[in-house]
Amino acid sequence: MVQLPKLSPPSKKPEAEVDPEFAPLIDQCNKDFGALWELPLDDFKAAWLASPISLRPEVPSIEEIDVQVQKAPVSDGTEVEIQIYSPKGAKEVLPLMLVTHGGGWVVGSHSIEESVNRSVCVKSKVRVISVDYRMAPEYKFPYAVNDSWDVLVWCQKNAEKLKIDPHRIVVAGGSAGGNLAAILAQKARDEGVKGIVGQVLNIPVTCHPELFPKDKYKYTSFDVDNFDAPIIDAAKMMWFWEQYLEDVKPDPRHSPLVAETLKGLPPALVQVAGMDPLRDEGLAYAEALKKAGVDVDLKFYPGVPHGFGFFPSLAKVKDYNENVVAFVKRVI
Repeated sequence: MVQLPKLSPPSKKPEAEVDPEFAPLIDQCNKDFGALWELPLDDFKAAWLASPISLRPEVPSIEEIDVQVQKAPVSDGTEVEIQIYSPKGAKEVLPLMLVTHGGGWVVGSHSIEESVNRSVCVKSKVRVISVDYRMAPEYKFPYAVNDSWDVLVWCQKNAEKLKIDPHRIVVAGGSAGGNLAAILAQKARDEGVKGIVGQVLNIPVTCHPELFPKDKYKYTSFDVDNFDAPIIDAAKMMWFWEQYLEDVKPDPRHSPLVAETLKGLPPALVQVAGMDPLRDEGLAYAEALKKAGVDVDLKFYPGVPHGFGFFPSLAKVKDYNENVVAFVKRVI
């Protein structure tokens, strides 16, 4: 089974505010997700790949989308899989949303972000390209960053073939994918790559807990408030970090919050869950972006945990999806 790190629980923990729609789901949630962590690593990864997709009724059906799977080359000669979502029958050049999926840099696939991918593709009229970057522990940091960056550059170079506008690109992702999207936006700025007009950072990882600037921002979500939250708690998040990162040293390529400056970055949508151990680092990144003069749209969802999108019956999931659709429409 997966060996989680031993963390010291808080001596006193405030009573969590729980969304009334999520409250009846907590026991089943803990049972289902808890069972995954009893599996050996290979089975753990396979279970995530085999998990069925559950979508809200307003999410566009696959019949409204043309889906194409192909390979894109990365700088070390490897080819990684990409999945392209296009509005049904669309032949014209469209903006691009490049998606890096969640899963702690360890698990997951294109389907992790399926709800957002379909919604944005059809409702915002863009091509969505999801990157199946190489994952830890086999491929540790910075493989996920480098693969995602190489695909972004490849997309711009092949814009005509892909029928995308290289000057209207949104980088997007959830959780570890939100981490990668934030890093791509910084890297594009630093390397003078134009065309990134927005960044969607859903429940993002923005800083390793040992590097978090507690002197600047509130930080109780990880070690106190949401220490033992459903789906992802502090120990599980630390396990993901341990699989991904060998040396905990300040580096904006894994902890974008520690970047020297956030000035000059594109507009951002930051979505944060109230019962998430990552809550405060998402809020801190949104605050830091604002202080740097970046246009930030912050959406906060009290009473739901990290990955609450896995429960499409929740009304907040509709808002979560539609906020991405609206943001992408606005920035492109």
